[in-house]
Amino acid sequence: MLETAARFFADSDWPFEQASGEPLLRLEFDGENATFTCYARAVESKDAFVFYAMFPQAVGKRRRQAVAELLTRLNYGLTIGNFELDFEDGEVRYRASVDVEGTELTPELIKPVAAAAVLNMDSYLPGIRAVASGESTALEAFAALKGT
Repeated sequence: MLETAARFFADSDWPFEQASGEPLLRLEFDGENATFTCYARAVESKDAFVFYAMFPQAVGKRRRQAVAELLTRLNYGLTIGNFELDFEDGEVRYRASVDVEGTELTPELIKPVAAAAVLNMDSYLPGIRAVASGESTALEAFAALKGT
């Protein structure tokens, strides 16, 4: 699966590097709101391809509950993937995946997974950043992001 993903990203002119000894590709995405790291992972044991878009910095302990509220609000209604927050270290990421059991991973399966992750992270990044920095409450950021 990782070879298919590597070909897809190479054909898409999206530079990547392969992690040594792991079924993992590391990529950078230059969005409208930030540049952030992404990871493409082949989980062969589960017949799954997973793509992560990483929020550029860890959320401080004091702001994790507020960020968790915002991410929960944002997750409601998402069709491909979801936001995750690690309460231990403050890592925020968008995870999108596809189950390929009984079939093969193809570019047509990779593209919407990667697109959902980078587009959602880039779109919602300003609100996450505002809540993480204490400039906004979760509800205020959510309303601003949704235009309400």
